[in-house]
Amino acid sequence: MKSCVLWTALAAGVIGPVATAQSAAALAQVDAADLSIKKARARSYPGSPLKVKRSLPAGINYSRQVVSYQSDGLTIYALLTVPTGPAPQGGWPAIVFNHGYIPPNEYRTTERYVAYQDAFARSGFVTLKSDYRGHGASEGEALGAYYTPGYTTDVMNALGSLKQDKRVNAARIGMWGHSMGGFLTLRAMVIDPQIKAGVIWAGVVGDYQQMMTGWNNRPPASIPQRVLNLRKQAVARYGTPAKNPTFWASLSANSYLRDLGGGLQLHIGTADAEVPPSFHEALSKQLRAAGKPVQHYVYPGDDHNLSRNLRVALNRSVAFFQSRL
Repeated sequence: MKSCVLWTALAAGVIGPVATAQSAAALAQVDAADLSIKKARARSYPGSPLKVKRSLPAGINYSRQVVSYQSDGLTIYALLTVPTGPAPQGGWPAIVFNHGYIPPNEYRTTERYVAYQDAFARSGFVTLKSDYRGHGASEGEALGAYYTPGYTTDVMNALGSLKQDKRVNAARIGMWGHSMGGFLTLRAMVIDPQIKAGVIWAGVVGDYQQMMTGWNNRPPASIPQRVLNLRKQAVARYGTPAKNPTFWASLSANSYLRDLGGGLQLHIGTADAEVPPSFHEALSKQLRAAGKPVQHYVYPGDDHNLSRNLRVALNRSVAFFQSRL
């Protein structure tokens, strides 16, 4: 049963104790150690051929389709755009598009991020926006990104699916991520150095010490307590980042920045109420210390969605990918 269905049924009081027990058993199996970057690198992420589920009205110069692919044996849905006309030699450049947190039971494949994805699609990129497990029609449990590797695995298999698509140039793939999607983008880029470029907007890109001590916003009410408890479960088992820094560093992409194969562009608003701008400041310094190229844009007074500078940020993002893919 998908988690979005489970949460709705639990709230309505219409789900029985057997299903609840099954979900509790799944949560009990979560081990933060599975987020290890080394473990992630040891896995394969072949994805699968993209299967068209539904064709949507076309964009100005690109097609739009709801597709599916395989990840951990789960069927994951996604929104695919492909430029019209003949592809360049070797195939189109592509962008894996990683959305931020949306309550899984509210998530819809064709809603949110339309203007963002359109900006890249109309600029000649194939784009693929994954509906992480438990979102929309995607199978699996939506257990968040920070203490279990499921969403990272889904993003990596989206990448694998694009790599095997004959319309795509597998050597010209980048990633874009917003908020939680920024966390996933940074992780993916240190797992697979073949990712040529990354753009992160308002990303959760602090290490675990920063995330646990410097992130004071209240979690969305839509996140069930049982999912929020995964952090407590991890700390109870492994201690805090201050007490067990080696363990938590092994889970953090920030510890592996020297392995990045492509440059990063960062965007953050100073009035972001969801993600501390200090996360971006720290990552920018860490990247420079690691000898990695970074462009760091700060927008005074802007919010989590960069709504006051949306067109400027999109133009900068498109230009960055055009120069590197």
